[in-house]
Order: sequence, then C-alpha cells, then structure tokens
Amino acid sequence: AILAGDLIINTFGMKLNKIPAGTFLMGSPETEEGRYGSEHQHEVTITKAFYIQTTEVTQGQWKAVMDTEVWQGKRGPNYAASFVSWNDAVAYCKTLSEKEGKTYRLPTEAEWEYACRAGTNTTWSFGDDEASLGDYAWFGKNAYAIGEEYAHQVGLKKPNAFGLYDM
Repeated sequence: AILAGDLIINTFGMKLNKIPAGTFLMGSPETEEGRYGSEHQHEVTITKAFYIQTTEVTQGQWKAVMDTEVWQGKRGPNYAASFVSWNDAVAYCKTLSEKEGKTYRLPTEAEWEYACRAGTNTTWSFGDDEASLGDYAWFGKNAYAIGEEYAHQVGLKKPNAFGLYDM
C-alpha cells in the first residue's frame, strides 16, 4: 500500500482517506422536509479516526476482488457496483481483508454520516442551497427524471471537504 499523508492506496488501487475523530449532530432536524417522526437529532462522537474509500466500490474493483458481477443496468469498470446486499458487502470486505492482509469493514451508520457531513452542520456538506446539489450528487432531478435510472460512474461530481465523492 502507498501511504501519502492521510491517503492510502491499496494494491487494488483503491484510495482511502483518513477521517479524523470528532463530534457532530447526527440525524435530521425537525424542520427537514420528508423527515420521519421517529428520527431524533442527537450528538455523536467518533472517538477514533478511520479510513473510508473516496468513492463507492466500482464494478472493476468488485470484479477484481470477488471475481463476480452482481449488478444490473449500466456496466463498466468505473461505474458504482450496485444491487449489492449488505451480506454481499460484508463478504466483499472479508475477501478484500484476506487478499490485502489488513482489516476492511463497512463503516457504521454514524461513521458514514459523519464522513458525509464532512465537518459541516448544513443541509448538505456544501451548504444549504439546493441549486448546487447537482454539482455534488446524482439525484432525482439530474438522473432519474432524465431517464438515467442507474448508478453512474464514480467521482464525476465535486468531492466534499473530506475528499469523498458521491456521498
């Protein structure tokens, strides 16, 4: 593996950024449209730094590790691996760990949201202006509504402050 400060590149070419420990407000505020009534915003502390891949696992990475193709829709080595169950994702981490000789695991829900928020307390990691959403994410208006009902190639949008794409 190549270590470059807070970036690790493993033998499969996967880039993983170090996410620092910290505290954040997890969940949605009561004023958020579409929020479930059972949600309660609360403070969470991530006590240890952790590494997370800068993009979704790609179809090429999945095939290199698992030698299977589980996705449907658009295909190509840089498209996000999709139609993967939680059990499949755990098996992927286990196989990757065996091949790399170090432990890989899925992030906890709190770790994922913390990494996604990237130190912000705004609606999105880039702020509160929905007009900028298409610069950072594939969503209903710039994908589904125009007939692109599939996982896209990774890393084509802007990253968040932690250098993570497609969050």
